Amino acid sequence: MTLLTSLARLEAAASGRARPLSQVRHRRLAGQPLVIIPLTLAGDPDTPVAAMTGTSRADQHLLAVPQPRDRDLRLGFLTGLAQIVLGYIASRQHATEVLPATRNHEERRRYADAPQILVPNRAARDYLGLLGRSTRFQRTDGPFPVDPAVPALGKWLTFFADSADQPGSALLADLTSLLAEHWASGQSPLEDASLAAQLAWIDPPPGMTGLQAALATEDPLRCPPAGPATDPGFDQAILEPLVRNYDRAAQAGSQAGTDRAAAEITSALRGQLEPTWNAVGDAMSLLRALPETAGAARRWATDRDSFTRFSSYIGDGGLPQPRRDHAATAAARLDRLERAQAAYDAERALEDPFILAELRTAGEAFAGEVVSAQPSRTTTTTAGRTILRPRFTVRTDDPVRIEPGRVLICPTRPGQRIRIADLPRTGTDAEVVLEVIQGMGTPAKPKPGAVPPLGELVSYTIDPGYWAQRDFPPVDQTPWTHGGPPVRQRADQAEEPQS
Repeated sequence: MTLLTSLARLEAAASGRARPLSQVRHRRLAGQPLVIIPLTLAGDPDTPVAAMTGTSRADQHLLAVPQPRDRDLRLGFLTGLAQIVLGYIASRQHATEVLPATRNHEERRRYADAPQILVPNRAARDYLGLLGRSTRFQRTDGPFPVDPAVPALGKWLTFFADSADQPGSALLADLTSLLAEHWASGQSPLEDASLAAQLAWIDPPPGMTGLQAALATEDPLRCPPAGPATDPGFDQAILEPLVRNYDRAAQAGSQAGTDRAAAEITSALRGQLEPTWNAVGDAMSLLRALPETAGAARRWATDRDSFTRFSSYIGDGGLPQPRRDHAATAAARLDRLERAQAAYDAERALEDPFILAELRTAGEAFAGEVVSAQPSRTTTTTAGRTILRPRFTVRTDDPVRIEPGRVLICPTRPGQRIRIADLPRTGTDAEVVLEVIQGMGTPAKPKPGAVPPLGELVSYTIDPGYWAQRDFPPVDQTPWTHGGPPVRQRADQAEEPQS
């Protein structure tokens, strides 16, 4: 938690209302996302109870399992959920666009849109990943076959869960995390895991403070949990007796009795899910009120690329994702996520002055006034070529904890790259000598505006730059301590055959 975020939380607690942390929205919010609110038995996360899905407030569909421990009923629930999710995905696989060839890429096609799944909280997002893992290996043949849609659902849910780890991706997003990126409540980050409590701080009812409204959401009768686990009191007092009625009717062979009990169970579960459904709609309205940045559109284009590639993989009969990554694969994934996180942080700082202000308090960015400039300065390379390298000096009161030589970027000149040429002293009231190394033109044709004029207020932050992907060894060359072949196996393979 940064200094400004901590200060915003204190101000929210004092004023009784959440404080904004961002002026813009950094991730795409689709016009018709698919909302999924899953429910499982309290204390038994592997047992689904219900799921409410839909693409608008008025369009909701409830799937319920009248006897959660009946395998056939659970498979029916998964089949119904698969048909909804796969149908939604298929609706985004019609229109395509052609991307022209570039220096590094051939002409290709990608889908003009991509599916987006929204869930109420991080726990629900993790549950979809768990559900994908448990269903993508289901067999469609053999003694206990399942509908082919079930393993297909598992592959797609795993894909969405993996994409959610990608910084800036919007294919699968939980609303509590999205709200926490834009507002600081007067409660702890752990309490922000409750969607209803978070909304209570952001938009409390008339006549109530955020704290009073948040305390009211702790009553499970007024505000049932957003899942995925149900309230234990609801399970014991309401759900369990209704399930026993269903079992008695099933044992008696009464179809009318089982239908009546199933309808009562569905009605009870609907009462648990509808408050969260309405809260999801309120959260989406708050997020849509924030202007979307240009970077969100670029990141959504990356999501569409990923969606297009995985669609082709599935269309070619791709196998389910492995249960766990190999050591080299996991290292490559971690490297990719680290590079993506650095790029996402830098893009957000360029797009949002609030994010830039947080970096300034940490010494990873600074702002100040231009006090001197050398716009026509040149230097000679080792090859004897004269190049333009303008320099200018910025006086700042911010703590500068960036070492000389680092490359910086500026929100008002995003296509330009600046290098710290000299930093006589760190701390407050520093003068930073900056050198333009990209976007300044040539000595014969200098680019206008490459050097800010005297007196202009400028700000800079660290440029993550382009990090080349590290090379990781193949599986057969990975040490046995990291998942490679055992030493004995490699020694046997290296032995010469006996004559």
